[in-house]
Amino acid sequence: MMRSRGARPGFAETSAPVACSRLTHAVAASLAIALSVCLTVTLAMLAVSPLTLLPA
Repeated sequence: MMRSRGARPGFAETSAPVACSRLTHAVAASLAIALSVCLTVTLAMLAVSPLTLLPA
């Protein structure tokens, strides 16, 4: 079988428009906030964990 050199059937030759930069920045900000919250919770758990092991 030979492949055609043009665009494949069902696909336009022009590229699809990229999501607007406002949406991209919103998603990036959400991911940054989620990552910082996860990091804060992890560090808090690591800080509290040794304190619970000490006898009273």
